Amino acid sequence: MDVSSHRTALWCVAALLAVGCASTSKPTSTPSTADIPPLALPDTGWSEDQRALHVLRRLAYGPSPGDWEEVHQLGVARWIALQLHPEAIPDDAVAARLEPLPTLHLSTEELIARYPPLREQAKELGMPLESEEDRRELAAMLGKDALPRRVALDLMAQKLIRAVESRRQLEEVLVDFWFNHLNVSAEKGPVRWMVTSYERDAIRPHVFGRFRELLGATARHPAMLFYLDNWTSVRDGFEPRRRGGLPPAFRQNARGINENYARELMELHTLGVDGGYTQEDVHEVARVFTGWSLNRPRVAPSFVFRPDAHDSGEKLVLGHKLPAGGGEREGDQVLDMLARHPSTARFIATKLARKFVADEPPATLVDRLAQVFLDTDGDLRAVYTALFTSPEFWSDTARDTKTKTPLELVASGIRALGGTTDGGPSLARAVERMGEPLYRAPAPTGFPEHATPWVNAGALVTRLNFALALAADRVRGTEVDVKALAPRSGPADAGALVDALALRLLYEPLSPQTRTTLLAALEPGDEGHMPDGEVRPVDLRRAVGLLLGSPEFQKQ
Repeated sequence: MDVSSHRTALWCVAALLAVGCASTSKPTSTPSTADIPPLALPDTGWSEDQRALHVLRRLAYGPSPGDWEEVHQLGVARWIALQLHPEAIPDDAVAARLEPLPTLHLSTEELIARYPPLREQAKELGMPLESEEDRRELAAMLGKDALPRRVALDLMAQKLIRAVESRRQLEEVLVDFWFNHLNVSAEKGPVRWMVTSYERDAIRPHVFGRFRELLGATARHPAMLFYLDNWTSVRDGFEPRRRGGLPPAFRQNARGINENYARELMELHTLGVDGGYTQEDVHEVARVFTGWSLNRPRVAPSFVFRPDAHDSGEKLVLGHKLPAGGGEREGDQVLDMLARHPSTARFIATKLARKFVADEPPATLVDRLAQVFLDTDGDLRAVYTALFTSPEFWSDTARDTKTKTPLELVASGIRALGGTTDGGPSLARAVERMGEPLYRAPAPTGFPEHATPWVNAGALVTRLNFALALAADRVRGTEVDVKALAPRSGPADAGALVDALALRLLYEPLSPQTRTTLLAALEPGDEGHMPDGEVRPVDLRRAVGLLLGSPEFQKQ
């Protein structure tokens, strides 16, 4: 191992120790910013810089030079209030950045028609598709803009662009949170063409509305119906193969009652695993949702209720009797019941407190948020307001206790440098290498919501490698200006440079331990001395990269 590799290994071990030891309803009109009063925040005794840093780490993808200035101009209380009303924040620059992404505004039917599966395109062209060489040949003939991959690339690009550059930072954080809570994966068959609409039409419009609206929008969306197999769930005794007029895919796949959606609806979306339901409740809810299906799922998927496939008998869900013959309305009755259940209020409150306050959120905070949820009929904006004005959110124990996910780390690194990105494959692969393949969480649970999976030794090495590549301007499609961080007074010794950069990038000093470790990694060694005995200047880009890979920068 050479000197540089040895120092990098030491740095990663130090980082591991440091990280491991730390524990909408749409408005009827667009409000004017003057109509939105600042929030009443508790007195913390923190400086304005400390308050600004805390909210930009939690309610945004980290501080950027522009947002840091804006928070100080508006004041923390007013900045949060505006973030809770993103419709009042112009975001034209990001809208313009998204225009070149051709798939974002298309319906699922249009996406499937314009970017059909490779096998279909090969068949139409009379080409074989039996080997990797065949796939490469077909891809080269079609061109990258005709491949189904275009849909996923555009979707990932818009998420990364928004996370880095949007002025509506809280909205982007919440869209990611709720997508993860109500997760579907683009890895499952035709869901890859449905995810664009799922996030755009079922998630984004409702993150500041009522939870019931969000739950209902996802329950009927083709992505959720297909991902959790409810589209093929039919009553006992229903024989689709003998019935004409049904889509072939439905006739082939319907095999009776499927409990997948019913189970995840209660365990992951509403009540929580300890929310008081039984296996019998799962079965009864599955009966309720029989017949909630899709038309033409692989061509033009849309929700359809199939009365003949629905179990029309009487049902008992969580002690509530649903009379026979309720039809499609039964599904809405169950969604109403679950969305307003005290266990749901507690489960959602816990997850939001875990996201924004601590991996193990205070019980007192969860209790208050759950009560707000119940008192306001699941008004999410009211719950967020209670959360962001709570003493627990502003407590010393909440500061620096959360660890960034890979997406948060990548976005915050670019933002810290005042950079821009096209959100291209290079950046998406960087997030994936750290363990978070965008829109492809491997289970209905989504990506982890606590620190442990993100802070193993291998992950930290990957994070540091990304930070060094970013600082060296070696991430294709992403532009940063590290030279602008150089001290204006000319060359400085390593200690002075690191201290100045820490205040520019972290907005606070390094801990003594991290500072010592970083300076050791920056020492040039004997090979760094010039012939006349002068020491080679400190590598600015390497210093920036090590700071972005430091334990302090991993924290929220």
